[in-house]
Amino acid sequence: MQQFHGVGVTAGRVVGPVRQMPLPVREPAAGVGLPVGATVESEGERIRAASRAVQAGLKARAAGAVGDARAVLEATALMAADPMLVKGAVKLLGPGAEGGARTAERAVWESGAAVAEKLRGLGGYMAERAADVLDVRGRIVAELSGLPAPGIPASEVPFVLAAEDLAPADTATLDPSKVLALVTSGGGPQSHTAILARALGLPAVVAAAGVESIPEGTEVFVDGAAGTVATDPGPAEAAAAAAWAQSSSALAGFAGDNRLADGHPVPLLANVATGADAARAAAAGAEGVGLLRTEFAFLDRDTEPAHDEQVSAYGAVFAHFPGKKVVIRTLDAGADKPLPFLTDTQEPNPALGVRGYRTDAASPGVLARQLAAIAQAAKEHHAQVWVMAPMVSTPEEAAHFTGLAHAAGLDTAGVMVEVPSAALTAAHVLAHADFASLGTNDLTQYTMAADRMLGPLAALNDPWQPAVLHLVKATCDGAATAAHAAGAPKPVGVCGEAAADPALAAVLTGLGVATLSMTPRALPAVHTVLATLTLPQAQHLAALALAAPTAATARTAVRAQLPILDQLGL
Repeated sequence: MQQFHGVGVTAGRVVGPVRQMPLPVREPAAGVGLPVGATVESEGERIRAASRAVQAGLKARAAGAVGDARAVLEATALMAADPMLVKGAVKLLGPGAEGGARTAERAVWESGAAVAEKLRGLGGYMAERAADVLDVRGRIVAELSGLPAPGIPASEVPFVLAAEDLAPADTATLDPSKVLALVTSGGGPQSHTAILARALGLPAVVAAAGVESIPEGTEVFVDGAAGTVATDPGPAEAAAAAAWAQSSSALAGFAGDNRLADGHPVPLLANVATGADAARAAAAGAEGVGLLRTEFAFLDRDTEPAHDEQVSAYGAVFAHFPGKKVVIRTLDAGADKPLPFLTDTQEPNPALGVRGYRTDAASPGVLARQLAAIAQAAKEHHAQVWVMAPMVSTPEEAAHFTGLAHAAGLDTAGVMVEVPSAALTAAHVLAHADFASLGTNDLTQYTMAADRMLGPLAALNDPWQPAVLHLVKATCDGAATAAHAAGAPKPVGVCGEAAADPALAAVLTGLGVATLSMTPRALPAVHTVLATLTLPQAQHLAALALAAPTAATARTAVRAQLPILDQLGL
């Protein structure tokens, strides 16, 4: 038996044959001029037509997807029409181009390489977009060549998909009825691949070096909780997979009222983006929405959406949660979500640039108009609408945002805590805001100075890092101080991926977090584990995690106190 160790991102134990992700589209031959009878103009039109076809195909797939999958496909479709890629390719066609004339396929290939290299040079989030460019490049070349687009391998039997990493557009369309588990040698716990695997409920392990070389058809055992992949599994592994299948069936439901064993309420909310997402979350028992992402109304367009369009988009979510809390995040543009009318894609380090709330200073008016649309949608529905701003770093920013929200007619305004400064000064920040929501994905990467998309940094980009947990505690302590001074509650929630880990959810509860928001698929598992604990027991687990020197020891110490995790294969 050969074992591979990585980072587990979705619990589950399965046995199945490996199918390797097919090789990408082959590089077109160099040194070949324009085809006989072709002209620069005709080849240029072929490139533009292929770009439009790829974009249309991705948009069609996006229309049938939901949530994170839809967002990823829409963003990739936008990349397919990127002027830098298409215009750059057309410029490389003619005899006068540097290096001589090229075929349309070769021109697209070289242009894509140049754009990707430029993005890598920018670092951070923009470097991550380089993989998207190369994915789109392959799709356009395949379209030009009359070849099938890159994608998940076809199979008559369920399989474990192995790859170096997956393009977001491929991950977004995985079929859970055929793909038993996902294992990659690259990527990190907060990469698009990991986030979408969680949303699909697929057992997944990332950053497991060497899995891309496992021979096709090899039987493997995947333990998504432990982060391991083993070849040639025996009876023990088969029994573990069978036990998981049985226990996962027992986790099929959540009645919509999450309490600890002593009756202490910890509402479980859902992360959503569209009305369709909200419908599924409500059906799954979510007690409200802890994160409504609003970027979806703004993607794939060159202009700001009109007031009525925004009102309709937000109202489609509010309608599914009458009388319940819906926390809506204002536009989180910038970094990995650039918008042509709002953000500067030439920033040298977009992750530390003008993103989230900060775009209001660069483009005044967009935030106020969005708040007006949110307020109008709130008036037309009966949800308890709370609004929060991303990337707030100082008390002054908190005061400015809450002032804008109140002026728009929104009574409850809060902030995202994603940067250490907001956590460390939470008492001052929450003197101006009504609540805080911890975005643990960004909080972890900013605390550890580790890009959350990079596989080599996966160990650093772990929300179990004691430094991150201490910042969560600082936020909760600061909120308690602010609440005492104001004579009013200042609740702290978590809407990052950390909330979907049942063991970490217990720790967060013990640290003082009031609500947990996650992908709806995680609700039953988190509820089942929390229902076995009293608040003092959760506080004891939190103390163990805070006292640990490393993320690994924190996780091990807490899991040792929760035997139900092994019983359920979580």
